[in-house]
Amino acid sequence: MSDLKDPRVLFAAERTLLAWSRTSLALIAFGFVVERAGILIRLVSPAQHGAGLSGASLWFGLAFIALGAAVAAWSSRQYLRLLGTLTPAEFPPGYGARWGAWVNLVVAALGAGLAVMLYRAA
Repeated sequence: MSDLKDPRVLFAAERTLLAWSRTSLALIAFGFVVERAGILIRLVSPAQHGAGLSGASLWFGLAFIALGAAVAAWSSRQYLRLLGTLTPAEFPPGYGARWGAWVNLVVAALGAGLAVMLYRAA
C-alpha cells in the first residue's frame, strides 16, 4: 500500500502502461507485416524456392502477434494490480484511471483475434 499521497505515482504508472501499449502494438504490427511478407515471397519467388520461406513467415508473424497480445494483457494486469495499492488521495478527483488498462485489454483481444484469423486463412 502506497502512503505517498502523490498523484505523480499514478501518472508514472500510466506512462509505463503507455510504453507497454506502444510495444504491444509494434509487435502486433510487425507480426502482421512478417506474415504478409509470405504472400510477397510466393509471388516473387519461383514455386520450388518460395514455399518454405512463406510457411516460416506465417509462423514467425503469428508468434509476434501472439507475443504482442500477451504483452498487452500482462501489462494491463500489472497496471490494475498497481492501482489496487494506491490510496484514494493519489487519484485526482473524477479521474478515470482504469481506461488505459481496458483499452489495452481490447488491443490484446483484437491481437489474438487477428492471429486466429490469419491462421485460419493460411
